[in-house]
Amino acid sequence: MNPLKLFYCISILVLFDSPATAQGTLRFVTLEFAPFIYGENKQVAGPGRDVIAAVCKKSGISCSFDIYPWRRAQELMASGDADGMMVIGRNPAREEWLDFSPPMFRTEYGFFVPADNQMVFEEPGQIAGFKVGVFAPSNTQTQLEDLRDDMIDAGLDPIVIDGHPDDAAGMRKLAVGRVDAVYSNRDRGWGIVSDEKLEGKVRYAGGHKAVLYYAGIAKTYPDRDVVDRFFASWRALFAEGRAQEIIESYKLEPAAVE
Repeated sequence: MNPLKLFYCISILVLFDSPATAQGTLRFVTLEFAPFIYGENKQVAGPGRDVIAAVCKKSGISCSFDIYPWRRAQELMASGDADGMMVIGRNPAREEWLDFSPPMFRTEYGFFVPADNQMVFEEPGQIAGFKVGVFAPSNTQTQLEDLRDDMIDAGLDPIVIDGHPDDAAGMRKLAVGRVDAVYSNRDRGWGIVSDEKLEGKVRYAGGHKAVLYYAGIAKTYPDRDVVDRFFASWRALFAEGRAQEIIESYKLEPAAVE
C-alpha cells in the first residue's frame, strides 16, 4: 500500500478507536449500603449501580464503580483518585465540594426498637432519655444530632447518641438490650435485620424524616462537559421512566422527577 495511504488509514483508525478518551471517564466510589448498593461476586451491584451505569451508557461516558469503607471512599474523593460518590444524602457541607444529581431514591430515616417495645414513633417525647445507636460518621448521624438539639430546645431529656462505624453493630446491640433504639435508613435497617437474622428481636417503630439519595461529582472534576452530559442523561433516563423501572424492580421507591 502507498505509504501515504497507509498513514491516512492508521490515522482514521486511531481517531475512531478512541471514544473513551474523547467521551470522558468517571470513577464512582461508595460504601456497602444494601439494598441500594452492594458487592456481589466481586462486583458492585444493586439498583444504585444499575441506574448510574445506564446513565453513563446513555451519555457515552466510561464509568467504573468501587466499594470501600466510608472513610476511605471520602479520602479517595479528597485526593482526586475518585470522581463521584453514589447513593448519598445531601447536606450543606457536602454541597461545598460536590455537584449533586437529581434525586434517585426516596426513603426515610426512622427508629428500630426491641420487638417487645410496641411504640409507634410519632414525636420526640417518646424517646426522651433513650440511648440511640447510629452509623457514624454519616448524614444519618447528622440528622440524629439535629433531633437531639431540638429535644434540648424543647426541654426534653435528650437522647444519648451511640455512634459506630459498622452500621450492623447498632442492630446487634439493640437485639441484646445494649441500646434502646437504632436510628437508621428504613430500607437499610430492614436489610440488616434480615442479614443478621434478627427478625423477632427488633422491629421498625416508624419514620422520623423523609430522605432522598443522590449521586455527586466532585466540583474539582476537570471536564465540565462530561459532568453536564452525565446530569443531562440522568434527567432524560428519569423522564423516560427507565430509571424508575430499574429501582422498582428491586422493590424500592424512586424519587419523584424534579
